[in-house]
Amino acid sequence: MGDPAALFDGIRTEAGQVLVGNREILEGLTIALFTRGHVLLEGVPGVAKTTIATLFARTLGFDYRRIQMTPDLLPADITGTRIYRAETGEFDLQKGPIFSNLVVVDEINRATPKTQSALLEAMQEGQVTIEGETHDLPEPFMVVATQNPIEMEGTFGLPEAQRDRFLAKLRVGIPDRSLETELLDAFDADPAQDSDDVTPVVDADGILAAQRAVDDVFLNAEVRDYVLDIVERTRESADVAYGASPRAAIALLQASKARAAIRGRSYAIPDDPKALAEPVLAHRLVLSTDAELSDVAPRAVIRNVLADVTPPDASADYTHASAETTAATPVGDGGDAPDDADGTDD
Repeated sequence: MGDPAALFDGIRTEAGQVLVGNREILEGLTIALFTRGHVLLEGVPGVAKTTIATLFARTLGFDYRRIQMTPDLLPADITGTRIYRAETGEFDLQKGPIFSNLVVVDEINRATPKTQSALLEAMQEGQVTIEGETHDLPEPFMVVATQNPIEMEGTFGLPEAQRDRFLAKLRVGIPDRSLETELLDAFDADPAQDSDDVTPVVDADGILAAQRAVDDVFLNAEVRDYVLDIVERTRESADVAYGASPRAAIALLQASKARAAIRGRSYAIPDDPKALAEPVLAHRLVLSTDAELSDVAPRAVIRNVLADVTPPDASADYTHASAETTAATPVGDGGDAPDDADGTDD
């Protein structure tokens, strides 16, 4: 089963046996998975960040590992190392927890920058280098990291290069009263219920098929240009020292296609990049000094950008290429156009 919409429905239903609310978080995680991306979950203690990541992993039916980040953790504790075996007189590769389909990195900002950097190559290239030798990671591969935004003592903020490796930063907030009531009732009815009660709904082959299906989602040129307009406007904002990178534009484009796919569409519409601009772009921005001193939030910058950029007509047909972007067939002076120059794509 590789239908993205059906897979997301299965993930949401199965995780919902334990998880109360947080549909948008599950959707963001699924979008990242289907686009070969990674997710940073941010929230105060007690909002179930790690529980969400673990539940999501258990619904997928493939190998996953959890790494608890601490200041004394070394890069080799993540990637692995070579161990000398006296009985054979040789060094054997001891693979680290990064060699999993899904890696839950708990409290990523508690590890030192040196240890955080061990994730860079893995997240970008799907491989790690151990003592000069490169090793491929399994496919699919995804990192879900968590961090606490209010506790600064003993933490190390993620540098720009590290943040840029995450497709999206999702904020896990405090639930409203109705959801919290539902949460308390569920816990009261079954205090022992946990992620072990979740049954996998898909395997690695199904995820790879869903990723290919997302790749095939059609992107009209007007929607593509809307993505470019949003990204370009972040670079022009007076509140931003460094705007979204080309990698960010690719991430927003791919995420838009995945959002379309899990909604059962074979084409993207302007609402897709508009809905995903904040989680995909905000964490990548480097604010200006004046903006930081004024406590301007990156997400507020993205909201201002969306207000400034005019989206394409929502009622237009985005299932086909735009007429104005169709390549015209060149003709000679006074000559006739070839027979197939009908003004449409081949």
